[in-house]
Amino acid sequence: MILSDLRNYLKEQRRVALKDMEIHFKIDADALRGMLGIWITKGHVIKLPSGTACATGCCKCDPALTEIYEWIDK
Repeated sequence: MILSDLRNYLKEQRRVALKDMEIHFKIDADALRGMLGIWITKGHVIKLPSGTACATGCCKCDPALTEIYEWIDK
């Protein structure tokens, strides 16, 4: 996976839990955090505060334990 794959996925989904990205890309959370950090530095992605609901609103995950990232259009 390359950064553009992550970008495209985030742009399409808008708001995504780290666990969902792990499953989608079949990649370790720490590796994803590194790539997300690049997009955060560029101002395109933000990590939402703990307790923020994901976009699906299914309530299956504990929001306090879920990392949610959101793509920001500039």
